[in-house]
Amino acid sequence: MTAHAHRPSTTAIPHTPVQIAALAIGVVFLLAGIAGFIPGLTTGFGEMSFAGHASGAMLLGVFQVSILHNLVHLLFGVAGVAMARTWAGARTFLLGGGVVYGLIWLFGLIVDHDSAANFIPVNTADNWLHLGLALGMILLGAALGRRGSD
Repeated sequence: MTAHAHRPSTTAIPHTPVQIAALAIGVVFLLAGIAGFIPGLTTGFGEMSFAGHASGAMLLGVFQVSILHNLVHLLFGVAGVAMARTWAGARTFLLGGGVVYGLIWLFGLIVDHDSAANFIPVNTADNWLHLGLALGMILLGAALGRRGSD
């Protein structure tokens, strides 16, 4: 046996279900943010604006995106990966992120999609996705975030 055989690991590798879920969702957000900047995966790439409803870029030809929208995905992804390092951080990411996406879903329902107030921008497909993300993240955080689940 070596002297360091029983030394605790200095790297935080997600090992509980809630940490694995947060890490997976964080990686998906990172991939979505990157994909939003790739012509071909994003149609109308040349029509992408920094922000606002006039952005003509569509991720996978369905979800309206802008530079700001893609940056939000990237930031959420970084947050998810970083927060997945601990049980509490992972649970907070899933529950808090779910609440944030619930608010974004409500924003998308309320805002006129053709108005300057639609600064993110969002369309109907985005709204459905945001609702699914909100419910999925909250359910994962609640179900997997119980202390008995690790």
